[in-house]
Amino acid sequence: MTDTQPSKPGNSEQQFIVQRVYVKDISFEAPAAPKIFQTEWQPQMTLDLNTTSTVLDQHIHEVVLTVTVTVKNKEETAFIAEVKHAGIFTIQGFTAEQEHHFLGSFCPSILYPYAREVVTDLVSRGSFPQLILAPVNFDALYAQHLQQLNEEGAQGAKA
Repeated sequence: MTDTQPSKPGNSEQQFIVQRVYVKDISFEAPAAPKIFQTEWQPQMTLDLNTTSTVLDQHIHEVVLTVTVTVKNKEETAFIAEVKHAGIFTIQGFTAEQEHHFLGSFCPSILYPYAREVVTDLVSRGSFPQLILAPVNFDALYAQHLQQLNEEGAQGAKA
């Protein structure tokens, strides 16, 4: 006879489940309209990305990807489009490091195509030329973020 207990299904099993993907917040501003439509179009775009995650329940997380696009025509702001696209994810049976990677890279990678579509639609509805955002490598951004945290930690240790 053995003292080990048989493992129950789902106890140590690795699971990654996308429960839901949804728009959490949308904002579109065209502060210079209608004057901006009468000027020569020479756009300059900036793209800002941000992710946050919240624990909703054991192994269940909400990840929110915020995509902010600001387009200026010369020095004047043509439009600002901001989309907060969220998802609810079950992440279970992984190490803390793996879980952080899911939350910081993999989940935003899932959400980004949805957010891109919403931005394209908002810009079109604002009567501006079509804007399709380029794909983003969230793994590279996550690695860059980790490197930045390590450098800040090393600088803090020297002080």
